[in-house]
Amino acid sequence: MSGQGRSSAMKMKVVLVLCIVVLIQTEVAHAAVYNVGGSGGWTFNIVGWPKGKRFRAGDILAFNYPSGAHNVVTVNKDGYNKCSTPRGAKVYNKGGDKVKLAKGQNYFICNFPGHCESGMKISVFAM
Repeated sequence: MSGQGRSSAMKMKVVLVLCIVVLIQTEVAHAAVYNVGGSGGWTFNIVGWPKGKRFRAGDILAFNYPSGAHNVVTVNKDGYNKCSTPRGAKVYNKGGDKVKLAKGQNYFICNFPGHCESGMKISVFAM
């Protein structure tokens, strides 16, 4: 391969890498951060908070609450409907927890006794 041929091949590799970097940064730039419950944070009677919002896979939900007062549990549909925690469910308990949305339906509850039953749960669909 001539010097000019190697130079062209190297330029193509650089262009390809730059394109990949731009695509990755564009995807990250599109991710939005939502404070669950708005200024009130993650609290009771929040079940309707997602209504009217458009979520995308990769968006971040920020669950703000005082540590020790609540938690956030990622559950399946059955866990959401029954306010129960399936085996192996991810539990967040620090307050200020940030959770990345997966494509499709995402379910979250507080599993402290009586909290989910008092509307401390949300179901979010991410496109």
